Amino acid sequence: MSIDIKEFMDLSLLEEIMENWSQATGMATIATDLDGNYITKEIGFTDFCIKYTRGSSEGLKRCTKCDQEGCGTYFCHAGLMDFSEDIVVNGEKVGAIIGGQVLPEEPDEDAFRAIANELGVDEDEYIEALQEVPVRDEASIRASAKLLGQIVNMLADIQYKRSTDKSVNSSLKDQIAHTVSLVQEINEKSLQLDKIESKQKILSLNASIEAARSGEFGRGFAVVANEVGKSAAVSGEINRSIKESLKALTAAINEMDNTSSNI
Repeated sequence: MSIDIKEFMDLSLLEEIMENWSQATGMATIATDLDGNYITKEIGFTDFCIKYTRGSSEGLKRCTKCDQEGCGTYFCHAGLMDFSEDIVVNGEKVGAIIGGQVLPEEPDEDAFRAIANELGVDEDEYIEALQEVPVRDEASIRASAKLLGQIVNMLADIQYKRSTDKSVNSSLKDQIAHTVSLVQEINEKSLQLDKIESKQKILSLNASIEAARSGEFGRGFAVVANEVGKSAAVSGEINRSIKESLKALTAAINEMDNTSSNI
């Protein structure tokens, strides 16, 4: 079963990190789950990308293809630089950080007018929106994308381990509770053995008395009394041993319970 990033990741903290990164770099970003569904809001995206490029049917189709196939830092179909960094925990991909939406150099206006025509977008509006797209050198774009990927992966790893520890701790508590109930049950059985031992002692004493009263005819009673007495003694010894074991087991359970509470 694949790991669902939404089950362990603090998405509000993830968005805060991404927003700070976007403000520092001027680059756009968004996080997705393993199926490509967005799990954070769009951060730092411009009208050039959202309103005009993705806003057209042809542009959306091309952008979706780039989102699905893009890896590392790459040029998108509209001539901007984008990136895609996998989010990996426990050796398994659980999502991705995608974004970019920046220019590596001053744009060629004629080339972008041609793209506007292909997308069926007004050329002048497209070029006007293009002026709002940040320009960063390619080395900075690649380094910034890699840095965000490393930060998000460290966060994901920490939160996944914390979530797993909580699951283990919860399971341990359930097992401790079950063990405690078994100990209580054994204690109740031990109390019943106390009663049986007491009855055996009384039975042995009564048999001894009857044997003494019956004289020669009471030898059979004497044998029974002796065996019952032995049985009572053995039962008592076993019962005391059980109680000592229960005492040690209870102490061990209490220690485990205290330890799990501090995890």
